[in-house]
Amino acid sequence: MIKRLLYRISETPYVRSAIEERADLSAFKQKPTKRILIGLIIIAVSYIIGWPAVGALGLLSVYAQEPLILIVGGPLIYGLSHLVFILGMYLAGAAHTRVFLRWATRVGMEKLIGAPLKMSPGLENEPPPENRAGC
Repeated sequence: MIKRLLYRISETPYVRSAIEERADLSAFKQKPTKRILIGLIIIAVSYIIGWPAVGALGLLSVYAQEPLILIVGGPLIYGLSHLVFILGMYLAGAAHTRVFLRWATRVGMEKLIGAPLKMSPGLENEPPPENRAGC
């Protein structure tokens, strides 16, 4: 059942194109622009703001014996970290994210179904070999 589901996923246009075009990470060989570097730095800062800051608020809350510090401050600081992350992603650009996701899709599907997938034009709608007899 899982193999059949994976096979159906592998037939979606996005996955098929990633596999057929042998999506790779060659876009990362180019030197990043200042905007991309600033975006990546902001993304790193968002991780520092996220859980470590919530943990620090938790410690402060316990030390001060004021649970409202964590109850109110935790979600606020975590929400702020998400906004900072989104800003970083905007500055870093979606192009590199798309390249990485296409590569990850290709590699993941090849590992799950069998490397490398062969997408022949005549086999688009045929089930995998173990399911052809209706078993």
